[in-house]
Amino acid sequence: MIKHALFVRLEARPGKEQAVADFLSAGLEMTNREAATPIWFALRLSPTTFGVFDAFAREEDRQAHLAGDMANALMARVDEMLASPPSVELIDVLAMKNEPA
Repeated sequence: MIKHALFVRLEARPGKEQAVADFLSAGLEMTNREAATPIWFALRLSPTTFGVFDAFAREEDRQAHLAGDMANALMARVDEMLASPPSVELIDVLAMKNEPA
């Protein structure tokens, strides 16, 4: 059962909006390799603001994701792509619906 989630807000540096979008699109491959990350969304919230929402069954899975390949790749490119460090919010999932459209 999904109990834990993250919301990460990313603000692109001026002129780096496409680089952030491309990075997040490529991030799907990295997160697909994480068996303990069953839900992952890369989002564009505005022309310069992006987000990542992901959810996990256990707190240990959330912490593993925060220390995983995707997080490390993002942190290695913060100065290049982002106007400020990512804002990371730890979220408790109260209820969830997940079925194919």
